[in-house]
Amino acid sequence: MVGGGRQTVRVADTSARRAPTPWTAPTAKEPVATTFRLPGSKSMTARALVLSAIADGPSTLRRPLRARDTELMAAGLRAMGSQVSTLDDDRWVIRPNPLAGPAHIDVGLAGTVMRFAPPVAGLATGTVTFDGDPRARQRPLGPLVGALRSLGVRIDSADSGGLPLAVHGTGRVAGGEVEIDASASSQFVSGLLLAGAAFERGVVVRHAGPPVPSAPHLRMTALMLRAAGAAVDDTTPDVWAVQPGRLSGRAWIIEPDLSGAAPFFAAALVTGGEVTLLGWPRTSSQPVDRLRALLHEMGGEVSLGTEGLTVRGTGAVHGLDADLSDVSELTPVLAALAALADSPSRLRGVAHIRGHETDRVAALARELKALGADVTESHDGLEIRPRPLRGAPFQTYDDHRLAHAAAVIGLAVPGVEVDDVACTSKTLPEFPALWSAMVAGS
Repeated sequence: MVGGGRQTVRVADTSARRAPTPWTAPTAKEPVATTFRLPGSKSMTARALVLSAIADGPSTLRRPLRARDTELMAAGLRAMGSQVSTLDDDRWVIRPNPLAGPAHIDVGLAGTVMRFAPPVAGLATGTVTFDGDPRARQRPLGPLVGALRSLGVRIDSADSGGLPLAVHGTGRVAGGEVEIDASASSQFVSGLLLAGAAFERGVVVRHAGPPVPSAPHLRMTALMLRAAGAAVDDTTPDVWAVQPGRLSGRAWIIEPDLSGAAPFFAAALVTGGEVTLLGWPRTSSQPVDRLRALLHEMGGEVSLGTEGLTVRGTGAVHGLDADLSDVSELTPVLAALAALADSPSRLRGVAHIRGHETDRVAALARELKALGADVTESHDGLEIRPRPLRGAPFQTYDDHRLAHAAAVIGLAVPGVEVDDVACTSKTLPEFPALWSAMVAGS
């Protein structure tokens, strides 16, 4: 039921109903040594899909990520009228059409879908409804809904300001200036910017509140908008402006997913091995330099060569004291490394990940303690003091990053029983097979 004081709309229950897949994380008997290729970045794939759907001509995505989140985004745009062909795994084709409802969009548990698609729905003619998995109704969305209303979009929402939603599009959005508190998610800003060039007056977004997390994702949004022909000004701190104008269809080459590679790189540190991610570009819109610095501080050696990005373990894993606000998606993997390190760690600046697929701070503290780690949970992070770990059940809470953390610990600790490895299908369906092959040396 959607209610916002304007109209009440019934939407279907789109909760995921798949059986969990238990999995024993494999333990490494020797240093891993692997060279592998990952599918494209989830963040780049989602942004390219949105920009392509509102462009003035066809676009292609080369090497996109095919996973639950990106399939849901493609399905949502398709429901509003865009022609989105995903038959070829290596080359998706998007042909924009006039956007229209009635349509329903299942966001699953994807922050990108629930925050990027509603501004696009404002450009449609007709009503577009949104709902998703039960946890999706708890994820922050209110600031984006309020911003869209102030820009001229009629939206009905749940009393919380979040899902389920009904966007009543008129085929146009007035746009203009809006102030928003984006401290819970940079995706609030990105969602407005990605659709902003199609607004009649463009959009100027001013952030008011604690620092916006995941700043590299905002830089990615600005870079990709410019690549599509938009005029973007992000020179003033906490202010982003997109001028009204037509976006061009184009060929997008999607980079490998850095967040998806993080657990594999961590495996090199844990086992003293070597892992190379093929196809890494010389320049990237993803925070590769930050990841390189963090892994180096924890005892790894990171280099970019002709083949790709390589991480080598040195036989030791060191503790880390770091503000991870700009790379918060790495927190679960880094927490797993910290539990196996030779000195204490403090991971901070990540209060906002309590609103991700699960409360990641609380979930990590609970599951690491169950394995025997000494963990103190704070409002914005974790303090982890290593001690001998033991095998035990590890709950994922339907969160792919929690499964990644369990896999990293399982390399060194036999008997880590993951309750549901299938949750990794959210961003990398091949994860269990790739991981097991790496550990087996095949």
